[in-house]
Amino acid sequence: MEVFAAVFPIVLLIFLMTKRNPLPSSRALPLSAFVVYVSMLLVFQRNPTLVHAEVLNGLLVAWTPITIIAGAIFLFKTMDATGGLAVIRTWLNTVSQHQVAQLMIVGWAFPFLIEGASGFGTPAALAAPILVGLGFPPARVAILCLIMNSVPVSFGAVGTPTWFGFSAIDLTQEELLSIGFKSALLNSVAAFAIPAFALMFVLKPRTIFENTFFILPSILVTVIPYTLIAAMNVEFPSLIGGTIGLVGTVFMAKKGWGLSKRPTHLQEPVTTSALPVKEVETTPSENEMGLLKASFPLWGTILLLVITRIPQLGIKPLLLAQEPALSLGLGFLGEFKMSVAGVLGLSSILGTEVNFQHALLYVPSLIPFGLVSLLAFAWCGTERTVMQGVWQRTVRQMRAPVCALLGALVFVRLMMMGGDRSAVTLIGNQLADLTGDSWTFFASYLGALGSFFSGSATISNLTFGSIQNELALKLNLDRTTILAMQSVGGAMGNMVCVNNIVAVASVLGLQNQEGFILKRTVWSMMVYGVLVGVVAILLF
Repeated sequence: MEVFAAVFPIVLLIFLMTKRNPLPSSRALPLSAFVVYVSMLLVFQRNPTLVHAEVLNGLLVAWTPITIIAGAIFLFKTMDATGGLAVIRTWLNTVSQHQVAQLMIVGWAFPFLIEGASGFGTPAALAAPILVGLGFPPARVAILCLIMNSVPVSFGAVGTPTWFGFSAIDLTQEELLSIGFKSALLNSVAAFAIPAFALMFVLKPRTIFENTFFILPSILVTVIPYTLIAAMNVEFPSLIGGTIGLVGTVFMAKKGWGLSKRPTHLQEPVTTSALPVKEVETTPSENEMGLLKASFPLWGTILLLVITRIPQLGIKPLLLAQEPALSLGLGFLGEFKMSVAGVLGLSSILGTEVNFQHALLYVPSLIPFGLVSLLAFAWCGTERTVMQGVWQRTVRQMRAPVCALLGALVFVRLMMMGGDRSAVTLIGNQLADLTGDSWTFFASYLGALGSFFSGSATISNLTFGSIQNELALKLNLDRTTILAMQSVGGAMGNMVCVNNIVAVASVLGLQNQEGFILKRTVWSMMVYGVLVGVVAILLF
């Protein structure tokens, strides 16, 4: 009965979002969360106080992705209001007007770099509006960006999913490097197929085939340094691979290497609107803005992400400082705390051991999104009324995502409560029992399940890493291989994670398209799992 109660909410959620007349995520997710809430009380018979503490915690944790999405939307509406998007679009056409080159630069190499610096679903949220600004259809751009943003995720946010995600397991430095190298190698093998799958949602197969000698080198120039760095370090593979890949792809595009001279065939015709939401027209002319100034929101964001994410620079510890500056008792709700660095926390929620924490200055909402947007307004001398208009449109666009993400995080927290008897653990154990010694092939799907639930490869590794480790020991399998498969699974699950789908759809202003997107990304994820499963068995 518990296994059925664990699986049913997932099946219900997928059904509601993918049926013929799908429910929007703003309704499907809260409804599914309510079903989990009832099952926790009646089937799993959890302590009601603890259940309500997790519900409150989920509602609080949801504001992390909510603020990130709001920041990303605000940033791109800022770029449009200041004329930056028009200038960048013009520049990309000077690099190459070839649409395959534009898709590989903006959809593949650029997000690879951003993932290495930040993670948090930022890459797709940054890349998707640029591609829509170039005229590509929004829904298909959302699918492409979600699928593309999978390979670098194992080392996103300066390697956090690997070095922190497996921190609960007793691993030597050599074992951690082995996990990192194996996951990088497996992701790199998948990279020879996954970008092609992503491109097929935008381009006709004939066009992809005709431009193979541009697409493959673009992939290679990214994943080769990515894999080589992973053999020595687990923090910088995506960051360095993305940087080299972006420079190399832009260079090849300018030279026209490997790009077919035949017309590009799209799945849908190019749209004429720059963005799905019309912006005010009080923008400087393109001639009055240099590329450096116009692209400041992008390079300023990347610069701040790198500065604040690399521990050796000393800024990251300052933004995460835990020294208390304020403490306030809130009665039965718990104790509110704020550190000198603006780290907000609520401890002992409802008298339980459930705690909440939000690093206000580290989560990429205020820094870099909010700060860079304000600096861009100041640099361009934007009028206050234009700034207010950007803010108002951002708030309006966030109404549906707020409901969806509140439901999503309550759903996640309840499914993960209970330790060894949690719903997600029961599902994982059932999968292992079904596969037995063939677990190596299927291990990545458990990691993907964790990302689907939590919206984070890091949380997936934290949640399922210890289970994967125990299964490896129980089945006499190499544990670094199994943990590498878990890491790869967390990365490939990024393309089906509800949080990311809601985020991209929200940034692009897509209404009720989450189910449409999910039904298409899930097939790419399944293929990804088959590829890495076969390669893991053959190589390791």
